[in-house]
Amino acid sequence: MFGMLPFDRRDDNLFDAFDKFFGKSGASLPDFRTDIREDGDKYILDAELPGFAKEDIDLDVKDGVLTISAKHEQTEEEKDSAGNYLRRERRFGSFSRSFDITGIDEAGICAAYNNGVLTLTLPKIQPVLPASHKIAIQ
Repeated sequence: MFGMLPFDRRDDNLFDAFDKFFGKSGASLPDFRTDIREDGDKYILDAELPGFAKEDIDLDVKDGVLTISAKHEQTEEEKDSAGNYLRRERRFGSFSRSFDITGIDEAGICAAYNNGVLTLTLPKIQPVLPASHKIAIQ
């Protein structure tokens, strides 16, 4: 249906269609999915990172910005008895997302990774209430 829009310019190149079908286009990979919910005095951020090991994930906080990045490298080889390759595949992928964490206690952030889901607990900064004290009457 969208191809029927007027003035739609397409580069109908057979090789581009082939590359897109097999995922070899230069297009960037979509960001990983995240869910953020408020839970009283904290926020809970769940990031879906299936296929990544805990060691592949980096969390960085700088200037009020939390950056979650994950990098995955996988190599599979099959050789015959002479040591020649019958099949050799390599897969590389990386993701990165940044979040503004203004109003979050950066020192209290906790992270856990289980079954492909990274869960971050982001505690809110508690407002500082002025201390009250009694004044003695003389």
